[in-house]
Amino acid sequence: MDSKGNLRRGIGGIDEAGRGPMFGPLVVCGVLANGKAIAALKELGVRDSKTLSTRQRERMEQSIRGCIQSAEYVIISASEIDRRRQNRVTLNEMEVGAFVDVAKRIAPTELYLDAADVNSDRFGKVIGERSGLLKRGCKIVSEHQADERYTIVAAASILAKVRRDSEIARLHERYGNFGSGYPSDPKSIRYLERMLEENRELPTFIRSTWKSVSKRIEAKGSMQSTLED
Repeated sequence: MDSKGNLRRGIGGIDEAGRGPMFGPLVVCGVLANGKAIAALKELGVRDSKTLSTRQRERMEQSIRGCIQSAEYVIISASEIDRRRQNRVTLNEMEVGAFVDVAKRIAPTELYLDAADVNSDRFGKVIGERSGLLKRGCKIVSEHQADERYTIVAAASILAKVRRDSEIARLHERYGNFGSGYPSDPKSIRYLERMLEENRELPTFIRSTWKSVSKRIEAKGSMQSTLED
């Protein structure tokens, strides 16, 4: 918003990357652009980040930044996710807070959201009310798979994924290559199981409250108790 609290003329889109992994942060990104810029993004081939390779996303990032008015991020680390979950804050609630923060910062006159709630309309209403955008006349569209339908959300999706990938790359440099961090990644599973086998303290980039992690910690504890008995 400007210094008087008015909305900024433009169309906004918000999406996230890293909701499901066992390792690494959750990244929420919001972008603001005008109609002409969105048409240019479409011509560049901007689309849902999941349909693009890592290299394609990285190449597209600079082109996106050259078109949009602004980009805003909220990054929630794995340790912060664990801390909040231990305080009974759900991931959905964390995402709502992050989306609200980003929505306030980009403050568009029209906003498109990739809904992080089973009820997409409810999600949009909550973001609109808590950010104050609805009261200021912002049009809000909240849908599942919005990154597949709206170029502005696809742009946010790409920037969020590139930012998360860069965070993961930094963690690889420090802790070794543990893969993508997703439960479906065999390399990530092997990394976690090796650390547990060696009785090493889990680094803070591992979401210890995640079911795919906690069940292995519990299994390791049960096995240790059996051996000691």
